[in-house]
Amino acid sequence: MGEGISPSVATERRTVLRAAALWLAFLAPFFYLTYGTANWLASLRAGVPNLAFGWEQHIPFIAWTIVPYWSINAFYALSLFVNYTPAEVGRLARRYLTAQVIAVACFLALPLQAIFVRPETDGLPGFMFDVLGGFDKPFNQAPSLHIALLVIIWDHWRDRLRGAWLIFWHIWSLLIGLSVLTTWQHHAIDIPTGALLGLFALWLFPAGKTSPLAGFRLTEHPKARRLAICYAASSVAFIALTVWQTRNSGAGLMLLWPALAFAIVAAGYSGAGATVFQKEGNGHISLASRWLLLPYRLGAWVNLLWWTRRLPAATEIADGIFLGRFPTREALSPYVAVIDMTAELPGMAVPGLAWHAFPSLDLLSMPAARIREAALAVEAAQRRGPVLICCALGFQRSAVVAACTLLRTGTATNAVTAVAQIKAAGRPVHLPFEAYAVIEEAAR
Repeated sequence: MGEGISPSVATERRTVLRAAALWLAFLAPFFYLTYGTANWLASLRAGVPNLAFGWEQHIPFIAWTIVPYWSINAFYALSLFVNYTPAEVGRLARRYLTAQVIAVACFLALPLQAIFVRPETDGLPGFMFDVLGGFDKPFNQAPSLHIALLVIIWDHWRDRLRGAWLIFWHIWSLLIGLSVLTTWQHHAIDIPTGALLGLFALWLFPAGKTSPLAGFRLTEHPKARRLAICYAASSVAFIALTVWQTRNSGAGLMLLWPALAFAIVAAGYSGAGATVFQKEGNGHISLASRWLLLPYRLGAWVNLLWWTRRLPAATEIADGIFLGRFPTREALSPYVAVIDMTAELPGMAVPGLAWHAFPSLDLLSMPAARIREAALAVEAAQRRGPVLICCALGFQRSAVVAACTLLRTGTATNAVTAVAQIKAAGRPVHLPFEAYAVIEEAAR
């Protein structure tokens, strides 16, 4: 006879179901109340604008796609119950709530309407369109809450399915995403803005970790504050460009992407720290962070290539220890390990290569404990072969680790001679005066 479910597992399951039911009892009425109110208020306004491209008139109306369109409602509820712990239920519910609150705030601040009139439809699709039309008026467009919730729900299930079921889930999710266009419920610009909102909800409540803003404490570091102000100003500038450009084209809303990216980086320098990049010790960066912060990362890559264009990718500063810029995949073949000091750039999975990441914000000094930890990783990896120490440019974050390593291995007698040795090898180093004392503290 097989064993039954243990009492502890059964109790945990009941707790999950109870938490899911309570959250659903709150979220469903909240959604219909706020979404419906935004629709109603938009209907009272005269001349509600629309943001549609001319080519959208060629998008076909496909009646049966109302089925995948509607299916997200079932997945919305079901996903709350498919969890292992009450904490997972709470995380998903908070993602839902974040997307709903921000989307409704946008609908109230900038109501938009769909301009295509659907043809008469009969049968099951006709019935489903009639039910939808009784509640969902042609407003509440950008960002598409439908797409935002789809991103959240797709992410929730992709780690819980395997094999053919996972393939089916990807295909069905794609159908749901396309259905917002083929049912003429949304215009094209609503999709990327909705996806951006969904990714933000995933970023704000990451799986298995605390929120990147949970430990936020306003920094007292003068340089960090200056950098935070610069990035915040960049975000505001992109928002202003969004407002100006949207007067001419709906594509202007895409400028909200870099605006959000720079706002997140500003939060990191203001006090949230490197956690805003969501980079793990093996170099992996979360899906949400990869996409949300892509505009910033593209800028970082351009900056990297410009400042190191006349330099070798890496320079050997001691036997088997190399210091350099962030590598391309092709440049990794000589090494057995990478000691990566960047927070902003994703590591690479290469067979036979160990990637050790110590995420640190660019242009800011690191604590001695973090430098020592990275230097110890260099020493351990060096026993197996050549090691690359890198940051974005190879001038600061990685340079202090390299200098600390030279001190710890006895290759240099103090921080000044260690930095001089690195420069003599042909690698530029740009360190503030106070960094030298921290290097020597870390080497003890």
